[in-house]
Amino acid sequence: MTEDADTGFSRDEKLALVAVLDEVIPPSGERGMPGAGELGLADAIAEAARANPAMRDAIASGLARLDAIAREGGAVAFATLPAAQRTEQFQAVSAEQPGFVPNLVFPLVTNYYRNPRVLEALGLEARPPFPKGHAMEPFDEALLDGVRRRPKMYRDC
Repeated sequence: MTEDADTGFSRDEKLALVAVLDEVIPPSGERGMPGAGELGLADAIAEAARANPAMRDAIASGLARLDAIAREGGAVAFATLPAAQRTEQFQAVSAEQPGFVPNLVFPLVTNYYRNPRVLEALGLEARPPFPKGHAMEPFDEALLDGVRRRPKMYRDC
């Protein structure tokens, strides 16, 4: 498995991650809520994991274990399992590796609940929340140059 330079996850890990995201937040047909996996949130998780190597390691370890268990059972990969088997294996690995799911939750929930499809399914307008949203200009880091040029204004302890 080669690692994707953009995501830090291999192709197989990314496929498993998409399936895992639907286990954490499954689609709800009666409420019209999409599953987290179908929203393309694996890239957001990979972005957060790229900035935090411990998070990336915990997630990659869980994904590798899920694929290994699936292969032991004769499947090609975790993502190819029927939904009931995925749920069972996901719950087993979550209990076996307590850092796996907690490392997914924060970036998953923050990205899920700002997705336009989710906001619309909740009956909300897909826009910034206050007041009626404001367009913001991109931040210009050059504004900090004066502060960066100042001498140290504190003493070492």
